[in-house]
Amino acid sequence: MPVDTKRVRGPEESQSPLFFLPPVTQTCEVLSRPGNRGKGDVRPLFARCGLVSQAKGSAYIEAGNTKIICSVYGPRETERKDETDMKSGRLVCDVRLAPFSCLKRGAWIQGSEERDLSLALSESLQPGVCLHRYPRSQIEVNVMVLENDGSVLAHAVTCASMALADAGIEMYDVVLGCALRQDGNSCLVDPDFSEEKGSWQAGYGENQGRVTVALLPNFNQVSGLHADGEMREDTLTTAVRTCMDGCHKLYPVVQQAILRAVKRKAPPLEK
Repeated sequence: MPVDTKRVRGPEESQSPLFFLPPVTQTCEVLSRPGNRGKGDVRPLFARCGLVSQAKGSAYIEAGNTKIICSVYGPRETERKDETDMKSGRLVCDVRLAPFSCLKRGAWIQGSEERDLSLALSESLQPGVCLHRYPRSQIEVNVMVLENDGSVLAHAVTCASMALADAGIEMYDVVLGCALRQDGNSCLVDPDFSEEKGSWQAGYGENQGRVTVALLPNFNQVSGLHADGEMREDTLTTAVRTCMDGCHKLYPVVQQAILRAVKRKAPPLEK
């Protein structure tokens, strides 16, 4: 197994910083959320396009402490023609969590969580991209999570869609993502890491789980749906509608970010 010889090694005897964190009391009901958010409110979103000059298109978003950057390369000739339909292009998505993005330091090698996120991201973006316009080509979408504070997949979908638009890739519509945590009869829209972690530690009981929705806002069509846990049919339907409302709240911010990027790239008007 390769070893990074240039990395500064820690002392032989050390303790994890998590050991010094104060104990967190787990409660079933969330009385207040950070930022004085209501249960149905999304976190304030900062979005900007065109930050990576070497890429065809790029985008960066911040939602609370969740920070994600995405770069798009291509369209370029596909590497493996035997696995590609010649009549349409191929969308290759790669999601990586930075080793310093979580409380517990991760590895450089892509793990199972990152592979699942990459697959879910590709499934959510494909309905919104005009792949038939790029035959025998592939478009590479690289997402790097700089800080993970919850709802990573939802914000990765939004960031990747902005990067595709910044790259000039033909799309039917931008794809926006929103996540939700269901806890009995109450739900939390756009949960942060502590709210998600509470559900993982306590385990999923009856009518509890997580939902992530990818939406084409102009068509009002769902392009991706990922859910886990145990939820009733009516609860899941309500959760999906709540996530769709959350996506529509993010749309003006994303629209303005893409518009500003287009104005920067547009040539000056001739007088």
